[in-house]
Amino acid sequence: MNLEGKVAIVTGSGRGLGLAYAQELARQGAAVVINDVDAAVAAEAADSITSAGGRAVAVAAPVGSSETARQLVNAAVETFGRLDILVTNAGVLRDKSLLKMTDEDFDLVIDVHLRGTFTCVREAFAYFKENNVTGRIIAVGSPTGQRGNFGQTNYAAAKAGIVGMVRTWALEMKRAGVTANVVIPVAATAMTETLPFFEKAVQASARGEAMPDFFRKDLGFGTAGDVAGLVAFLASDEAGTITGQAIGVGGDRLQLWSHPEAVATEYHDGGWSYEELISNFEGLLGNKLQSVGEEFPELPAELRPEPTPAK
Repeated sequence: MNLEGKVAIVTGSGRGLGLAYAQELARQGAAVVINDVDAAVAAEAADSITSAGGRAVAVAAPVGSSETARQLVNAAVETFGRLDILVTNAGVLRDKSLLKMTDEDFDLVIDVHLRGTFTCVREAFAYFKENNVTGRIIAVGSPTGQRGNFGQTNYAAAKAGIVGMVRTWALEMKRAGVTANVVIPVAATAMTETLPFFEKAVQASARGEAMPDFFRKDLGFGTAGDVAGLVAFLASDEAGTITGQAIGVGGDRLQLWSHPEAVATEYHDGGWSYEELISNFEGLLGNKLQSVGEEFPELPAELRPEPTPAK
């Protein structure tokens, strides 16, 4: 079965990962509402779908406000008659270390990623309930939200918050038959393309070649198209029993992320005083502390970036 007769909204779908999601949903038969802050970019993205025989309409608006959320849902219903799928992909980056990050840097990223996901999902779910649609909510997370990353306080907070909201929505939406899941992509984007670590992978992709196996398998790093299949699957009727999950995908790798669980538990009669913790913490939990950030294996010699010529 495909997505014929379904209607999807994909926020932030003018280019990159969002465009790949929208194009794959359309390829599977869904009509798609394209969204971008740039009207020309949104129109071009919609044209890429309609010129291939699909159905799409462009909505140029910044994600975050309730007004934009209503505009997107109205566009789906007024243009295509219904709404079945929402993919909340829109986002921005303002990377800086903590002491350099301004209030504006923090607020913008939270507003677009976290608030934008909240407002769009609230509007879509209201439509689903009112019209008895067993809809699909697919939010977009990040390894940064799962593990942390230097210089991304705002982004880590937003992406971790999205996963927390989705777990809550899975509970709240269950009776309505609506599913809510998070996709955690690992793919070549405008951000990763500038990192020397991924230079050989990006160069291979630009030449139209497959990325080396080290990237696709060991790192689970690939193209935007490698992520799109999971988005379309979670939008399908076949995925109706999957909800509240965080699923990672990239390159040749598919991962199911765990919910946070206690990794060790200890008890002490009368509770844990300062003195008890000073005396016992290291022996009880010190060797079970969790790492933070992503840990990449060393690049094989043949995949290391070319040295920068001396000036």
